[in-house]
Amino acid sequence: MLTLDDTEATRQRIIDACLWMEAKGLVHATAGNISVRLNEGLLVTPSGIAYDALTPDMLQVIPQEGDPDGQGGLKPTSEWRFHQSVLAARPDMVAVVHAHPPHATAVSIQRRPIPACHYMVAAFGGTDVPLVDYALFGSPRLAQDTARAMERRTGCLLANHGAVTAGETLEKALWRMLELEMLARVYLLAGGAGAPVLLSGSEIEDVAAAFANYGPQDDT
Repeated sequence: MLTLDDTEATRQRIIDACLWMEAKGLVHATAGNISVRLNEGLLVTPSGIAYDALTPDMLQVIPQEGDPDGQGGLKPTSEWRFHQSVLAARPDMVAVVHAHPPHATAVSIQRRPIPACHYMVAAFGGTDVPLVDYALFGSPRLAQDTARAMERRTGCLLANHGAVTAGETLEKALWRMLELEMLARVYLLAGGAGAPVLLSGSEIEDVAAAFANYGPQDDT
């Protein structure tokens, strides 16, 4: 099981990751959250705090399962349940990123998965980026359904909500979120000009085999 140490450097990397997502247009205001697995528990972003106001001590440690207790008068992200459930389902991942990227969210509002419209679909572990059925944010049902979708994928869309990615490192989870937004954008653009031509299952399998060591290899 992959874990990170709870150090000030780890906490600052999470804050820097939040600011990076904001700069890339993947999130706005406080609409997004990040978690990493520690040796004991998860380290998550707090609820309702602007990213540029975050300090390392504001990040919250929650258990790997069960209800959290707020620390320092702050609450953990309202989506703590799916951070728990996804990391429990994927011991090979260390970080989970949730955001509301505009194009990915637009596809989620259309209630569609992203099919094999581009070879980068293979970066998410299969022939599509799946769609999780709509459920109330922060709910046990959303957590359960998201974990199920991520059992064999490293990214998914949440209907009428946004997107989730996971990574073997925090950097890789962030990279996947940016790639997911790119995929959603080109899928929407292609659909506006006609029916997209999709790659075959065997073509995606070839890409997946070539992706063995593709993407960022180090933590941020």
